[in-house]
Amino acid sequence: MKIKLIEIFTSIQGESSYAGFPFFFIRLAGCNLRCSYCDTKYAYNENAPEVEIEGILKKVESSLIKNVLITGGEPLLQKNVYFLMNAILNLNKRVFLETNGSVLLDKVNKQIVKVVDFKTPSSNMSEKNNIKNIGFLNENDEVKFVIGNRDDFNWSLEFIKKYNLLNKIRNIHFSPVWGKLEGKILGEWILQSGVNVRLSLQLHKILNMK
Repeated sequence: MKIKLIEIFTSIQGESSYAGFPFFFIRLAGCNLRCSYCDTKYAYNENAPEVEIEGILKKVESSLIKNVLITGGEPLLQKNVYFLMNAILNLNKRVFLETNGSVLLDKVNKQIVKVVDFKTPSSNMSEKNNIKNIGFLNENDEVKFVIGNRDDFNWSLEFIKKYNLLNKIRNIHFSPVWGKLEGKILGEWILQSGVNVRLSLQLHKILNMK
């Protein structure tokens, strides 16, 4: 069984509530969105080589790192990703899925920690958010909003309120668009709003790591 792969690497997790922990990253090819602030455009490549999933599993199994993140692009565009994720779970690893929120999450194993990046207006992709996905989230999953300006911030607060996310999800992250919005400014907005969300500053970029 094969899957289109962009890269495999290990690094310090820079986002989510697991920021700072060592992670094994599997970046899959292809994305159905074109966000204005995307920093992984190289993952758009749908002509990336197909590799045997068995080879990926051998690398995961031999790694000392226990946390494994499946990311992209949008990993759920490839049907074999479900086999890959479940097989990694069977290796007694903790599996995380980073997804853009446009593809339905109904087939994702409940043991997998889902990190859903709901798109804000400045991404130019907010109409692609699949609101049905909120029903497939549990308190161990995480939600992220990438904030480019004050309008994005206000929009995100309304989204959280409308879908009652604070009572459904333990960790909600607001991340400033890298190089566009200062983290300090976003932090001040969060303080002024009084909303219990987490400021996420992309630790891997601060450390200049992949």
